[in-house]
Amino acid sequence: AAFRGYTQETCGCPIIPIAGVKDGYVKKKEVDFAGIESLDAAGVLLDADVLINLTHSKGHGSCGYGGAFKNIALGGYSGPTRWQTIHGVVQRDSYFDEEKMTKEHIEKLKEACPRNAPSWDDKKKKASLVFYECDQCHGGEQLCVKADDGKTGWTIKPENLDSFQELMAVAAKIILDSFDAAKIFHLNFLIDITPFCDCYGMAMPAVIDDIGILGTKDIVAADVASLDLIAEQGLNESIIKKIPEKYMRVNPDLSAKLHPWQLIHGPFKDPYKVTKYGEARGMGSSKYKLIEVLSAEETAAMEPPKHTFESGPSFF
Repeated sequence: AAFRGYTQETCGCPIIPIAGVKDGYVKKKEVDFAGIESLDAAGVLLDADVLINLTHSKGHGSCGYGGAFKNIALGGYSGPTRWQTIHGVVQRDSYFDEEKMTKEHIEKLKEACPRNAPSWDDKKKKASLVFYECDQCHGGEQLCVKADDGKTGWTIKPENLDSFQELMAVAAKIILDSFDAAKIFHLNFLIDITPFCDCYGMAMPAVIDDIGILGTKDIVAADVASLDLIAEQGLNESIIKKIPEKYMRVNPDLSAKLHPWQLIHGPFKDPYKVTKYGEARGMGSSKYKLIEVLSAEETAAMEPPKHTFESGPSFF
């Protein structure tokens, strides 16, 4: 956290590792999804009195969009659960014949892929597709499938990506159900809207112009409204045209009837999927009403702070 700039000095409040300093303070939560029996929820988070879900809305390679659901579903768990179990669920459904796959063959597929998404693990002697990097060739001919030429039955299926979004809804519900509903609030910051997750830990250009900040007690409404506003705003074409293809490929047809995040991350990565899974589980409603609390004009006219420091701790 400190390496990324999140410190007590920069945030004005204590920064406490969500699962303890050794990432080992967890509370096991039972689930029944895709062969997964349990998830290790972060103990420090579940000990909190209230939950303020402060989210930077941005793109995400695994699901198109990282918002309120993603912030809780991944941020609310220990490292192994977050990276191996939840992210790893995309490998649940088989998409090639492992017995026919070789290192030499997967390298052939990797060479054909502009995103180098096909991968080989030397330790496990196993091939896989890094779904985070895959943009499904933006709906055109899938070059890795073409390179496979039927040898292993290599396919890219929406089901693999959908399972990640569904498990995010499952994981987020576990966290939210652990709190009094009256003590939960979601804030989505649609500012500096970058194409990839902040986990990258590097500066990225904003590909969508600033929109504002959304606040609600309904996690489904938070992300649906955010996605609708992003769709209305659209991609900043002057910015995306300057980004080299080795970092980000964009659908050549920007007029395609796809969400802006699908234009970047591929048609199979429908950013609304997680909200649909969440709504089906009674986590909120996709119906919402936008009420402007503070306009950009009012904000610009406000007096700046008189001090750049606190006279005393604000967290008591």
